[in-house]
Amino acid sequence: MKKLEEYVRSIPDFPEEGIIFRDVTSVLQDAEGLHLAIDTMQELISDLEYDVVAGPESRGFIFGTPIAYNNRKPFVLIRKKGKLPCETVEKSYELEYGQATIEMHKDSIKPGQKVLIVDDLIATGGTTKAMIELVESLGGVVVGVVVLMELAGLEGRKQIADYRLDAAIIYPGK
Repeated sequence: MKKLEEYVRSIPDFPEEGIIFRDVTSVLQDAEGLHLAIDTMQELISDLEYDVVAGPESRGFIFGTPIAYNNRKPFVLIRKKGKLPCETVEKSYELEYGQATIEMHKDSIKPGQKVLIVDDLIATGGTTKAMIELVESLGGVVVGVVVLMELAGLEGRKQIADYRLDAAIIYPGK
């Protein structure tokens, strides 16, 4: 049986020289890789109590929905600004080259609910921190974050140091 890391395609010098791009599509395109990814992430948080799973488009949807389904929890969408039809709350944050805004439906999290955030990756931590702040703005309590991959060299973990972060794969570089 292959290790989870073996399903991730690494592409050197993309998008720029010196960067190794970790391609999640190679995990998704392999039935065994996808199964192993979901099972591994789920196992990492098996001791965690939560009421709701939340994840960002699009890869957070891919990994978060099966975890929610398997554990009979609701799944809450975190989307780019302008994509949700009902009343929303939003959070803007800085990217490496600009700014982004994410939104959630205002009624998607109830005060006091314990929330698990699921995504494919944590890099610099900006998006993850914004998701935490968005959940908390609705009164939710973020009890953990689980990701498929962590790029430890970008120190995203520092951005969310007060929160539990589990990663199925930790890459030491960028």
